[in-house]
Amino acid sequence: MLYKRTIQKYIEQNLFEQKIIVIYGARQVGKTTLLQALQAKYTNKNSLLLNCDTEDVREKLFNATQTSLRRLFADYEMIFIDEAQRVKNIGLTLKIAVDNFPQKQFIVTGSSSFDLSNRINEPLTGRKYEFYLYPLALEEIAFNLPLIERERLFPQWLTYGFYPDIINKPHKAEFILNNLVQGTLYKDALEYQNVKKSEMLFKLLQALAFQIGQEVSYNELAKLLKTNKATIEKYIHLLEQSFIIFRLNPFSRNLRNELRKMRKIYFYDVGIRNALIGAYGPPKLRNDIGALWENFLVVERKKYNSNHFNYLNAYFWRTHQQREIDYLEEKNQQLFAFEFKWNNRKARKQAPKAFRGAYPNTPFKAITPENYFEFIGLK
Repeated sequence: MLYKRTIQKYIEQNLFEQKIIVIYGARQVGKTTLLQALQAKYTNKNSLLLNCDTEDVREKLFNATQTSLRRLFADYEMIFIDEAQRVKNIGLTLKIAVDNFPQKQFIVTGSSSFDLSNRINEPLTGRKYEFYLYPLALEEIAFNLPLIERERLFPQWLTYGFYPDIINKPHKAEFILNNLVQGTLYKDALEYQNVKKSEMLFKLLQALAFQIGQEVSYNELAKLLKTNKATIEKYIHLLEQSFIIFRLNPFSRNLRNELRKMRKIYFYDVGIRNALIGAYGPPKLRNDIGALWENFLVVERKKYNSNHFNYLNAYFWRTHQQREIDYLEEKNQQLFAFEFKWNNRKARKQAPKAFRGAYPNTPFKAITPENYFEFIGLK
């Protein structure tokens, strides 16, 4: 089954404005399918889809000239370039293309931001619009499902995550996830950044998978993996740029005892997180359900805000005395506080006293399985 991606309508709103559309995203989240959907919709436009996984396409785009690109693109109004990070000097090629053929629409995808963005940022300054495609958001697969069906499928989603192939082939979920985490997931880091210690990268991901919802210390990770802090920082940066993990930083403004240097790290897909540690048990039998619930909500909220271009800052809040708020959003200088509880009976009615004293008039809400729909974009 094909699911229409939320960002498609925003991409369509920005077509033919003499800008290159760049779509970043991890491997196998549906970038190629999105290009094909756009191509199928605009059948009134002559289009060309180039897959840079093939050597002949890479050769045509590498060190291309205005003349060679004119021959290549002459008959087309829309040009789709998939996996563009595989082409050397792709930024210069795209600059030549958009400067010389402004009436044409170029749409480019890349499976990692660290490689593609480094190659195009300077050449394409002021010439591109950027979009991010993540694993399917719950709002994209469940908006038209009745409540009883959402409740039936929810344990499966929380266990196996939201990669399109898994949503469409739930009977093969563990097989697909295990193949992803055995190398495909971070292939870009290994291939483009000359990272040779794939075993350490895997062990780092496992360590992070056990620490979701907790403050992460790079020094402690370095000791655990018998390496140094600089290596941990480098690898975590690569994993972020590969859209596998992301950081949530602490919020600090008023109190001396607020955490300032620690961070939390979450996975873009809960299925990937579970696969890394071999934890496929159903939610009701898990001893990590609180942390898993937190990761699920944080990433689904991140997808929602990104997909709808809600520009805001996200944080967690904690003091050295262990007073905490799971998740904060700051938009237009207004704070919003959220607590995540799997057990509705344990949810607090208000934020901790220390937080209320430091940040009065901040709305607070506990998010539980009984009321999470609106928080992640479902009505």
